[in-house]
Amino acid sequence: MKLPIGIQTFEKLRTENYAYVDKTKEAYELINDYNYVFLARPRRFGKSLFLDTLKCIFEGKKELFKGLYIYNKWNFEKYPVIKIDWAGEFKSFKSLRKRAKAILNNNQERLSVECKDEDAINCFEELIQKAYKKYQKRVVILIDEYDKPILDCIEDKKQAMENRDFLRGFYSIMKANDEYIKFAFLTGVSKFSKASIFSGLNMLVDISLMPKFGNICGITQKEFEDNFDTDGVDLDKVKYWYNGYYFLKDKVYNPFDLLQYLKNRKFKNYWFASGNPYFLMELIKKRKYNLVKLSNLIVDEKILDVFDVERIDIEVLLYQAGYLSIKDVIESKRGTKYKLYFPNYEVKSSFNDYLIEYLIKDVEKEKNQDDLYEALLKGDIDYFISTLKRIFASIPYNNLTYIKGYEGFYASVVYVYLQSLGFDILGEDITNKGRIDLSVFVEDKVYIIEFKVIDKKEAIAKDDCEALNQIKERNYHEKYQNREVYLIGICFSKKEKNIVDYEYESIKNV
Repeated sequence: MKLPIGIQTFEKLRTENYAYVDKTKEAYELINDYNYVFLARPRRFGKSLFLDTLKCIFEGKKELFKGLYIYNKWNFEKYPVIKIDWAGEFKSFKSLRKRAKAILNNNQERLSVECKDEDAINCFEELIQKAYKKYQKRVVILIDEYDKPILDCIEDKKQAMENRDFLRGFYSIMKANDEYIKFAFLTGVSKFSKASIFSGLNMLVDISLMPKFGNICGITQKEFEDNFDTDGVDLDKVKYWYNGYYFLKDKVYNPFDLLQYLKNRKFKNYWFASGNPYFLMELIKKRKYNLVKLSNLIVDEKILDVFDVERIDIEVLLYQAGYLSIKDVIESKRGTKYKLYFPNYEVKSSFNDYLIEYLIKDVEKEKNQDDLYEALLKGDIDYFISTLKRIFASIPYNNLTYIKGYEGFYASVVYVYLQSLGFDILGEDITNKGRIDLSVFVEDKVYIIEFKVIDKKEAIAKDDCEALNQIKERNYHEKYQNREVYLIGICFSKKEKNIVDYEYESIKNV
């Protein structure tokens, strides 16, 4: 059986003997229980294939579903389907209008109806009404990448807002023509607020974090082992590298990663390399974001539910783009909160690698990473510190100009290097005595690191660095039993822009 790499057409997948993970149970439940549905998932997660699966269901192509869950459960009655796919580039309003016209022309030809009005929004309305009249059946509307015309120009706020306003008018046609619509399904990466995009479309149900649809896209471990050739595959290593996305049902793989690995049988950063987080890096730099927060990030339920051009939150962007996923759900009387994390080794190492290249521009990145790794593996703190000093000394001056007032910079640099190595890290870990700046877990060792920034112009005196004393006084190490614990206090100087003092102790907790 062939691997369906890049295949987004359900009919091609089924007729040309490609491997297929059966998602028709979710499709059946969806079309039985809902009329207007929205699904957000990161890029390359299988949204387009699922949408095309719905298209084939509503077009009555029963023969394609033989052997699948839905085959004997759905009547496969044929409906007129309007499919809108915002593929392409949308850096200008002209390109958006041109693509909208092409999409509508394609649907007119396929459905054998004709719009008299050249305006895209009016033509969309005509298309719905005339398809209903011609086929005497309500229309199915499937919209893929509903948000792409906005995200393509997210760096240009004015253009993004112009595209957003056009889409708001375009999508509002569905509400005005509800009587002619049987079912509508929209997919995207981001979750814009209903007020900003779906004005008045209150019947739209967001299933993005609905547990029963948690596996609607992506591949579970069981689906992986049941549907693909895993002979000679180190299942634990594949899981470590690529599994870990969680949408409140099971942990899932991004299909793009898994299929690329199965084809090449090499562990590489397939998904990460297929996109460019440039805008995200610019935002992190501009806002002087303390990256240590990402190791212990707990967000309110609302933060994963709203995205807007006029107010872009870094945490929202990281989650919706797929760089972070849900680790735990925390329920309290005040509502639901989510703990976020890097879902797997590929994303964790690649994202932090990119940060090093973009923010720090380390020309000896690989050597420095190797040295840090070896130092922590062996418990060689002096070499660990000397490597950090070398890293800070090599950062170009123009990269340091935005540090002023940015207390989290020094910890952020240490954090991204250690995350790029794949270590488990906990930042700002709360104990009953205070917060630990950074806890790093390396095999049987735990490194508890406290940072201090000295704001003195003169040289630092030996007793000015109180970082280690703070760790010892607050007994931060006590929570780690049966581990070798290293307490490390590191002091940075704003004047020197480097480590000017450090102290450490090793404690064997038994």
